Amino acid sequence: MLDNAQSGKLGNLPLSDSEKLRTALEAADVRALVMAYVHLSRDEAMLDRFAAHLPSASLGMLPTASDALLNELRNNMRTLLTTPGGVVPEPITVDLLNRIMTVGMGEPVEREFIPLLLEQTGLGAQPDRSDRPARTRIPSDYKVLIIGAGLTGMAAAVKLDEAGYDYEIVEKNPEVGGTWWSARYPGVGVDTPSHFYSYSFELNPDWTTYTPAGGEMQDYLVGVADKYGLRKRVRFNTMVVSLRWIESDRQWEILMRGKDGREEARRYNVVINAHGPINRWEWPKIDGLDDFQGVKMHTGDWNPKVDLKGKRVALIGTGASAAQCGPTIAGEVSNLTVFMRSGHWVLPNHIAGKPVPEAVKWAMKHIPYYLEWFRFSVYWTGSDGLYPNLLKDPEWKGGDISISAANAALREYCLHNMHMKLAGRPDLIEKLTPDAPVFSKRIVMDTNWLPMFMRDNVALETTGIASITPSGIRTTDGVEHAFDVILFATGYNLARMTGSLEIIGRDGRNLGEEWGEEDPEAYFGLTVPGYPNYFHMTGPNSGPNHGAGINLLSEAQVHYVIECLDHLVETGQAALEPTQEACDGFNERVQNQMPNMIWTHPKAKTYYKNSKGKVIVSWPFRLVDYWNESRSVKLSDYKFHGVLARTEVT
Repeated sequence: MLDNAQSGKLGNLPLSDSEKLRTALEAADVRALVMAYVHLSRDEAMLDRFAAHLPSASLGMLPTASDALLNELRNNMRTLLTTPGGVVPEPITVDLLNRIMTVGMGEPVEREFIPLLLEQTGLGAQPDRSDRPARTRIPSDYKVLIIGAGLTGMAAAVKLDEAGYDYEIVEKNPEVGGTWWSARYPGVGVDTPSHFYSYSFELNPDWTTYTPAGGEMQDYLVGVADKYGLRKRVRFNTMVVSLRWIESDRQWEILMRGKDGREEARRYNVVINAHGPINRWEWPKIDGLDDFQGVKMHTGDWNPKVDLKGKRVALIGTGASAAQCGPTIAGEVSNLTVFMRSGHWVLPNHIAGKPVPEAVKWAMKHIPYYLEWFRFSVYWTGSDGLYPNLLKDPEWKGGDISISAANAALREYCLHNMHMKLAGRPDLIEKLTPDAPVFSKRIVMDTNWLPMFMRDNVALETTGIASITPSGIRTTDGVEHAFDVILFATGYNLARMTGSLEIIGRDGRNLGEEWGEEDPEAYFGLTVPGYPNYFHMTGPNSGPNHGAGINLLSEAQVHYVIECLDHLVETGQAALEPTQEACDGFNERVQNQMPNMIWTHPKAKTYYKNSKGKVIVSWPFRLVDYWNESRSVKLSDYKFHGVLARTEVT
């Protein structure tokens, strides 16, 4: 049996048999409602009756239940929720949870996923370390530095505080939020569903859309900072310039620079580098870039004072930023020309960008487990449920366009969406159909991206760019295109993972030099030989590039970091770092898996790889594998330094 603290979630029962409840049940997502109902009622017969009507959610298939069956489900749930004592707060078995998940998603959900799902969906409890010896042994002067107050840095702060570790955050911006504070281009948003792209310890029933706009994501993070009192621990408008390991003291000396230009050096026992990869935007390497006499902007450095109304606008790029920005500005510009080097597969999503009805928000707030089961459903369809699409089937005869039966089915699903939305425009269909398999590079969510090309004032240009000229863009066929504004949706530099930060480890080792411009390697994508007590969050080959959100990876890595710190404190050791052998072994394991993955397909052109074709960003196994490995530290893979002073917390 499994105790999910169910009694705490049932505190508002029974509900009144109100119009709000009836409206909420009508508006509720069918899969989430079925799963929540069976969880509360243990009515497994309802699972049997819905099993044939809940096809594969990962393939985008919608429920097919009759009105009569749906009405029976809603009436049963209404009766259950409004009857005193209707729901008995008893633990639910793992077997039943597993069956609910499998029937609800219309596809197998193996039992091995359940521990992860319980934590990440809120169906279960957060990790509890309250009985750890470390809780009473942390030296009073033990200090942790977090670089960056974005999503990952804030997760680290919340969990360090829970564990009793003293920390400070250094943030270059004047507010928390990281990417979501700085990204301000029109249409900016999250293409991971709102109800999953949030902390597992801070579920939000109030999202206004199913994929949050950047401003709403920023508001959520600000709310988390307020609730957990993070701001008082942040040094805003401060840039970390360098990190230097002081071997004699087993501490990091941090040089930081304030807004006024003054520099200060401070000491910390541990550094958690959460500066994030999605903040180092860069101009593309195009001749004549500085010659343009009009306005040029990168989506990563948007100037909201620029008025695009009535302007002739070029948009260079067709990735996620372009797919959000383009449709948002298309209606106000005079004309928009999109310059495409290579196409992206566009994945339709029937809820992407859509508003969350008030009735659904009411259900998420008041119907026990509805929010948690909805979070589960959107997580599953955007995470390990998609993993088979990334695995090459050596027996598959799909040629260059697919790598397996599952991948081919997803390709047909995307093509069907494209043909429907671009009906009557075979020229656009031909240009926009990628010549590589789906998922060979980052997929784009279709929030009016394809329909945008059907507008009279939007053009798609696939001829290569020769140069930027004073008046616009010259393509390789010699044609001059005149523009008032050129927008660059050309992404970020993920390959140089140290950014401009100088990191000097043991014996003068320089991490920026060792990793260079595009060849980073770490152990578990997190720790590095020669750099004790240094944790590089979302580092090399840890990216969840087949789905889900960075939030899951961030929480898993924070969990691992605290496991490391607890071990140091409990054993009285000052520092740890992975052995070179362990780091090499980890990277050999990762790279040995890459030939089986879609990213190494000959047609795959993706920023997940460096210029030599080595995949440096992506984790090539399932997310559940990373999560499982983050639960504890393999101590034999580490070496330890020094003795920790025993000044204990009182």
